[in-house]
Amino acid sequence: MQAFVTGATGFIGANVVRTLLAKGIEVSALVRSGSDRRNIDGLPIRLVEGDLSDTNRLTHAMQGCDALFHVAAHYSLWRTDSDLLFRANVEGTRNVLDAADRAGIERIVYTSSVSAIGVPAAGEVASEKTETSLDRLVSDYKKTKFLAEQEALARAARGQHIVIVNPSTPIGPYDIKPTPTGEIVLRFLNRAMPAYVETGLNVIDVEDVAAGHLLALERGRSGQRYILGNRNLTFKELLDILESITGLKAPRVRVPHFIPLAVAAIDELILGRLGKKPDVSFDSVRMSRKAMYYDSSKAVQELGLPQSNIEGALRKAVEWFRIMGMVKGGMVGRNSQAL
Repeated sequence: MQAFVTGATGFIGANVVRTLLAKGIEVSALVRSGSDRRNIDGLPIRLVEGDLSDTNRLTHAMQGCDALFHVAAHYSLWRTDSDLLFRANVEGTRNVLDAADRAGIERIVYTSSVSAIGVPAAGEVASEKTETSLDRLVSDYKKTKFLAEQEALARAARGQHIVIVNPSTPIGPYDIKPTPTGEIVLRFLNRAMPAYVETGLNVIDVEDVAAGHLLALERGRSGQRYILGNRNLTFKELLDILESITGLKAPRVRVPHFIPLAVAAIDELILGRLGKKPDVSFDSVRMSRKAMYYDSSKAVQELGLPQSNIEGALRKAVEWFRIMGMVKGGMVGRNSQAL
């Protein structure tokens, strides 16, 4: 089998590529000119330089491939990135699916996000049946992922074979940017998190997410979406696990949401417009006001999605950040020698 992968240089994409190669699947990867390729350096894959805007080039590059994994997306919670988010996530998805149709690719896995499903009501857990609307979504990122998913669902309804996967919050190696969750881990490791807010999230080993992509190709039903998640944790529980892994003290002080909300408003909405690079986005703080809990039982039952130990995923993330030299001053916690 030959697979075409977009977003191969990113966090999820790099893990998807490794999963495919481990199964003996040949991989062609779309890479932007000048992109950071450290995540795929040395891998036996065919690189195709291009971007999501060139449908003709994409069509040509996909010729002969049996499957498409459209993983690429632009992730940003900065309001100044609104236009870029729409071009990459919505228009880019249209272009990639058009190219796959023209190239005759028979099976497609589209990487959406739980962001497109929406946030459950207080005290509830969201599933694939949860419905939301554009106006209820916080951040342009979530809105563009919702619109892109609607595009994929519409095409599946017209006969294009597209299975949608919705990863929750992946944790693990190759988080090179890093993602917002990886940034939380890094802030913890670099002792830059004096306090925390009360929120919750669903966490999954990124290698399980990658396995879920291949399982979706093999067993998924076209036009269906599958939440690739695992364990629902409060933010404090996540920090406590990091403390047990590293020996570094987790923050003990919980602050009300209005404090980081005010800081983010000043940082992004005022100082950011004056040329200062903001540290915290306003929308990221707004999102943290509600627990983002999800039920992945459909993917477990229909696809066989693995549910690996979250402590192990966090340990792998910590070790990868350390090896990459992203931890300032090295690990000094009582458990650091075990990593």
